[in-house]
Amino acid sequence: MKSPFNVTSYTDKFIRDQQAATGADALILDPSVRSSHPTGGVLDSFYIRGFPVNEGNNGEFAFEGLYGIAPTYRIFTDYVERIEVLKGPSAALSGIAPNGGVGGVINVVPKRAGEDLTRFTVDYGSAARFGGHWDVARRYGDSKEWGVRASGSLRDGDTPIDRQSETTGVGSLALDYQGERYRSWLYLIAQTDRFDAPSRPFLMAAGVPVPKAPDGRLNVTQPWEWSRINDQSVLWRNEYDVTDQVTLFADVGGSRTNVERFFGLPTITNTRGDTTSTPQFFGLSIDRHTYDGGVRARFDTGFVRHAVTFQASVYHDELYRRLTNGTLVTSNIYSPTVAPTQFANEIAGRPRLSDSQLTGLSIADTLSVLDERVLLALGVRRQGVEANNYVSNVGTLANSYDKSATTPVVGLVVRPRDNVSLYANYIEGLSKGDIAPQQTGVSNGGEILPPYIAKQYEAGVKVDFGRVATTFSAFEISKASGETLAGRFGATAETQVRGLEFNVFGELRPDVRVLGGVSLLDGTLTKSAITSRVGNTPIGVPNVQANVGAEWDLPWARGLTMNGAVIYTGRQFVDADNKQPIPDWTRLDLGARYTTAINGRKTVFRANIQNVTGTTYWSSVASFGTFFLGAPRTYLVSMTVDM
Repeated sequence: MKSPFNVTSYTDKFIRDQQAATGADALILDPSVRSSHPTGGVLDSFYIRGFPVNEGNNGEFAFEGLYGIAPTYRIFTDYVERIEVLKGPSAALSGIAPNGGVGGVINVVPKRAGEDLTRFTVDYGSAARFGGHWDVARRYGDSKEWGVRASGSLRDGDTPIDRQSETTGVGSLALDYQGERYRSWLYLIAQTDRFDAPSRPFLMAAGVPVPKAPDGRLNVTQPWEWSRINDQSVLWRNEYDVTDQVTLFADVGGSRTNVERFFGLPTITNTRGDTTSTPQFFGLSIDRHTYDGGVRARFDTGFVRHAVTFQASVYHDELYRRLTNGTLVTSNIYSPTVAPTQFANEIAGRPRLSDSQLTGLSIADTLSVLDERVLLALGVRRQGVEANNYVSNVGTLANSYDKSATTPVVGLVVRPRDNVSLYANYIEGLSKGDIAPQQTGVSNGGEILPPYIAKQYEAGVKVDFGRVATTFSAFEISKASGETLAGRFGATAETQVRGLEFNVFGELRPDVRVLGGVSLLDGTLTKSAITSRVGNTPIGVPNVQANVGAEWDLPWARGLTMNGAVIYTGRQFVDADNKQPIPDWTRLDLGARYTTAINGRKTVFRANIQNVTGTTYWSSVASFGTFFLGAPRTYLVSMTVDM
């Protein structure tokens, strides 16, 4: 209620009740967010407020508000206490997003030791995927100042998608010390994600209408195509109270991602659904390091209270990649075929692809008066972007840049009543430029474009009615974007998205809870080197996104709760010329959970059916014009026991 931004948090309990294994699963009911990668795929990427987040190889998930820590491709919920979604550009708040995302930030708040906990879960997902999860927490010491929390999971088996299987392993450890003035946290995460026949997005041949979506169970990926991804992350956070009003903080961490995969990117060539694809071996290593530190202070000047933060940060990444191509494979989206087995042909060595360093120096002050009835947030950040791009498979320098800019943030909150907040903000952010796509017809594939500044204007109202809360916001975001002209990719376009968002969450009555909302988007290409595109709708931006989820505690069956959700997404375009749309779609999910005690131990049984009606649909479009098949009907069941 006191923040001049639109922020939504999804808690561990909500995530468990959804049986959400990944961040994409957990955010399915946020009307401002849409996953732009398919179920059964190797990557979680999103559109927030009509702009892509976490597309490509530069992980844009924040971890405790810092980039460079979270795994690159997918967030598994085993180590998540809550997921926060901050809507809109946030570079002035949390630093530059590594891949230039401006639609918002997905921040992972990790699990820490609170009350003692011993919890075990066994689960099953169709078609034949079994797993188990553990979550153990303890506190030690005379004042319980030492904390340990360990969690993780193992899952393996066939998914509901034909010929596909997945094996995942996750382990996390959180240690903390809570002293009188000194506090420290250490987080360690390791995860592995292995796919056979992973789901892939599709490209559409130019000038060909997008055919009707096939059954979501069908899979054109060959059974001999595969993906192996391993992530390790570490973060050490420290705080020291110099006085009751002054706190010093310092953080250091990093992550390493290793990827080996062998698969293609199918192109649909005609309305009959025929596809061509060239499998490609892709070996990628990503090393990231993050450092930040500063001071927070609270003081008064007359009747004005101040909360000041001064912060300095450095983010550094290095990417190494090697690529080789296999032989062309043909298939069909309605009747997939199995081609003769091919094997990956690796390149020796570790050629560098790119490296970059993002720096920031910021100061922010939140001024409040009248017992925090009026709050004004003022901030400024000096941001720098250094980037080097290297020739693919060779490692010699191709291009580089070193740019910087000073970007402001202004936010105002007025609270005429305790339960009503009126807010507005203006924020700018320096974003790392887009990376030219590595595909046929693009001569500068892999090149990093120079950075650009994104701007947001937003105003809204938040009302807490007690059991139910609502938010309403209106925003405008503009940002330069890349396009391909005469075989070269460049930042000659500009995208503007204006939107209205309404959210509601809470209890309609003690036994009925609701979560949902609607997002109305007006996306426009305001600039383009191709004049016929000016005024068109940007790729992947629907005009409507709407969700409603509800759950009901049945009064005649103690402990039994029924739940359901309806998810709607409007029409989207695959191409910037707006000649290849995919239709709107609606999905229905249903579920139930039963809470009881067995031998004095709290036990929860959960069952969910995603896409109950088995709707076939194209779900979403990525910014480069690849689009994705919607998830088939999927069954999930689990049993959780607190020991």
